[in-house]
Amino acid sequence: MRLVTFTLLFLASPLMGEEIHWSFRPVVQPSLPEVVNSTSARNPIDLFILRRLEKERIAPAPEATKRTLIRRVTLDLIGLPPTAADVEAFVSDPDPNAYEKLIDRLLASPHYGERWARPWLDVCHYADSDGYLTDQLRPHAWRYRHWLVEALNRDLPFDEFTVEQIAGDLLRNATVDQRIATGFLRQTLSNREGGADPKEFRTAQVVDRTATVGTTWLGLTVGCARCHDHKFDPISTQEFYELYAFFDNAAEINIDAPLPQELKPYLKARPVFEAQRRELLAPVTNEITALQSLWEKKILHARKHPGKDHVWDRQWEILGLVWGGGQGEGQLEGWEIALTPPSERSTEQKDRLLDYFLRFGSKVNSDRFKELKLHDISKEIEKLRKKLPQMSRAQTMHYTLVPRRSYIHVRGDFRSRGAYVEPTTPQVLPPLDNEEPNRLAFARWLISPANPLSRRVTVNRMWQEFFGTGLVRTPEDFGTRGDRPSHPELLDWLAVALVDHGWSTKRLHRLIVLSATYRQSSRERPNVAEHDPDNRWLARQSSLRLSAEILRDTLLSVSGLLHRKIGGRSVYPPQPESVANEGYENKWPTSEGPDRYRRGLYTFIQRTSPFAQNVTFDGADPNSSCTHRERSNTSLQALTLLNDPVFFQAAQGLARRILSESSDDAGDESRLARGFRICFSRPPSTAEKERLLAYYEQQKKILRANPKAAEKIHPAEIDGLASLPAVVDPIDAAVWTGISSVFLNLHEFITRD
Repeated sequence: MRLVTFTLLFLASPLMGEEIHWSFRPVVQPSLPEVVNSTSARNPIDLFILRRLEKERIAPAPEATKRTLIRRVTLDLIGLPPTAADVEAFVSDPDPNAYEKLIDRLLASPHYGERWARPWLDVCHYADSDGYLTDQLRPHAWRYRHWLVEALNRDLPFDEFTVEQIAGDLLRNATVDQRIATGFLRQTLSNREGGADPKEFRTAQVVDRTATVGTTWLGLTVGCARCHDHKFDPISTQEFYELYAFFDNAAEINIDAPLPQELKPYLKARPVFEAQRRELLAPVTNEITALQSLWEKKILHARKHPGKDHVWDRQWEILGLVWGGGQGEGQLEGWEIALTPPSERSTEQKDRLLDYFLRFGSKVNSDRFKELKLHDISKEIEKLRKKLPQMSRAQTMHYTLVPRRSYIHVRGDFRSRGAYVEPTTPQVLPPLDNEEPNRLAFARWLISPANPLSRRVTVNRMWQEFFGTGLVRTPEDFGTRGDRPSHPELLDWLAVALVDHGWSTKRLHRLIVLSATYRQSSRERPNVAEHDPDNRWLARQSSLRLSAEILRDTLLSVSGLLHRKIGGRSVYPPQPESVANEGYENKWPTSEGPDRYRRGLYTFIQRTSPFAQNVTFDGADPNSSCTHRERSNTSLQALTLLNDPVFFQAAQGLARRILSESSDDAGDESRLARGFRICFSRPPSTAEKERLLAYYEQQKKILRANPKAAEKIHPAEIDGLASLPAVVDPIDAAVWTGISSVFLNLHEFITRD
């Protein structure tokens, strides 16, 4: 029956005259093409590119210089520029395998995981706050990001990487790490405002999860079928809610997720806390039990009879919306515990519900609460809790304690219940295996050999990171309105290679960057650009403006300011106070010390008022899934590069580096060369030297006539940077800050060639 429906669906659909749209066809290992000039190919990738170029009678671009290559591949693999020493070592290495050794070193770098975590945070629209008007904070959100960096660094096979993010909690004997991975599904917006309808916003979360997973692994705009059958792709509204049903029984829960150094001191102190807590509660345990039992009956009655008593309606609402006292705990987690019979609750659940009751349950009998001094007891328990060694927590998912039935929402309205649906996959794709239809089965289906989309979509996004554009230019849409692949056989060959290489992301990245296609010069050739203006045939590499985070990281790196700590909580780099004021009572407590100079990956993301620098340089919108960032060139970017306080401080740091790392008797030409090697991985040309030396003399003359201006520009003392040599003239040092600013504003600096 399903096969008949599948065939009729395609016969009735206007799929560009094809019986089956290309992306829904099975992935088949293509034969390697024969080409005339096979000697220029370094691996099979090149054969697919060369065949197209030979068909168009175009020769590939020559290989980029070694200096260009090391800067390009270092930025691409770890998101940081190479050091001047690394560049010189690579350029002077006569070993024919020098490039391969460089790649292996970069893939083993702990900064690799930081670089490749960013695209995943984009697609799941990670943020450290809820969104909506009050945009409350999520103090535990960073723990998923921390897991992500570690998983990528250890090259967790992509099939396991997929399963753990969608259903790690459902694996047998799931580890804490596997549960943390489900933080991918916790990046939806949440509304904990007073008066918000919990059912409405919970529905919005499940819809978002369904659409995000559809975008990330299927490359389909499944969310378009929420209110009506998809206008272009074979996905009906019923099929959307059948996908929705996989996530409808997933509930939010925050768990203890200690970092290695946190667990031992916490476990040592916990028994003392428990004993002191019991001592506080012991004199009034029976009274508390009676009051809490009555409180639970009242809130459960309000749940069953909404609108009868607004006071208890609100008590039930608050239990779901601000569970944990507004400290970013799992939304609706409190409801689940309250709906679980007391005899079936875990010790942790009992303790947490009791602590919540002591803090918020006085409505049940305020006079008795005062007599028993329960608020005072609650405060004392909280004081004891704050004395416990800090242990990280994580936002995760688990199978709901209160199973739900899923229905079609007529015209997308959660209040208009349509037909009942079971979780299953769209008919246009292969069916699930004979497993219980839950999130775990769905996750395994995504990476099953029969699924033609997930591997294609995944390798396409990888390709996009190395060439600026995917083989399919619409990474979020592999449907009939999306772009057709420029090299369809190469796309399938890469999809097969991902599996054949043990689902290793690093091995596929290595394969791509070792190809002759990747190593080409990015210099345009007029005769080629005329016929292929978008470089779809890949007759050259692409010159790409650095992303917001990599631009900042590169700036901090060359200036010597970058703090290279891996992982951990989000930080607040300096930015104008007015940015935070754009949101509702948002605050931006600027980080002090080295945290001011962490990598952009760790910058705190406030949904309603994102970090200004990220917005200026085309950072991802944290409110929706982003599969491809725009690359713009605006006046505001130029003004930021020139005038932003962080960029100016970086210019001071770079000047200090140039002066302190040069010998005392180094001349101006030698210092210029040093600056060029730090920033551009190459020496300056004769014309560049002449122009900058003339600028140097001009600025020196101006600043000697205006010593106060020189004082403001002088490269200040910065923690962690070497002191200036005593022989350096202060006016001279100020001039070098100006020259450093020139370096940091050049197109070559903000571009990956």
